Amino acid sequence: MSRFPGALVRERAIVGAALLALCAMAWWQLWRGAGAGVSTAQMTRWALFPHRAAELMDGMAMPTASPFASLAMWWVMMVAMMTPSALPLVMLHRRVMRKSSGGGASGGVYASAGLVLGYLWVWMGFAVLATAMQWILEQTHLLAQMGMSSRSAWLSAAVLAAAGAYQFSRFKRNCLRHCASPAQFMVEHRRTGRLGPVRLGMHHGAWCVGCCWLLMALLFVVGVMNLIWIAILSALVLLEKLVPDVPMVQRSSGALLFAWSVATLLA
Repeated sequence: MSRFPGALVRERAIVGAALLALCAMAWWQLWRGAGAGVSTAQMTRWALFPHRAAELMDGMAMPTASPFASLAMWWVMMVAMMTPSALPLVMLHRRVMRKSSGGGASGGVYASAGLVLGYLWVWMGFAVLATAMQWILEQTHLLAQMGMSSRSAWLSAAVLAAAGAYQFSRFKRNCLRHCASPAQFMVEHRRTGRLGPVRLGMHHGAWCVGCCWLLMALLFVVGVMNLIWIAILSALVLLEKLVPDVPMVQRSSGALLFAWSVATLLA
């Protein structure tokens, strides 16, 4: 009897446990503040109109984080939010690698590690852009120092409306098609060679950034380190990729974001 099934189960268990541990560590770092210089509990508030809450917190002092600390914070946040979305592809990739090598390890967990590394490296690129945008919003006083949420109703409404419109866009649907269908993605974009898994992870990560970047931009509205909204957005991202009736999820969330945008201007 072939040892392939048992070996595959062990490898997938190791990879799955490693990803869950990575995700848990990222969430733990977020809870501790991820280098922001203040506890996340102070940054987390439930508010549908954060710009109004920002007015009340303007007098509260907060340590100024360095650009490198802000970058680390954003990347830890992306690791926490996006790692679960990569799990189906990683597991399928491990199975395909085993099958194509006739039951041989074909790199074992190292190939899976390369895939995850490529995926998260693309999100590091997004973290760089998000850090730059955060700096611009802080310099223009559109972002509250305490809570790092929008101070402007117009900025909040614009970001909410843009995110809502993007949920209905053809480009979003195309990106989501690649992200939500690991089997089809593997057939269309499989990479070979020693760096194949890394390149595959980067390719998948690029589609996922294209799918989710405006949802991540909502953090500038609700608070960059607001754990409540980070958890809500993480759940929405995962829901879009796991629920079979994806268009329903997109349309519903898009409509809610539009309504929230209008309500922000009227509040």
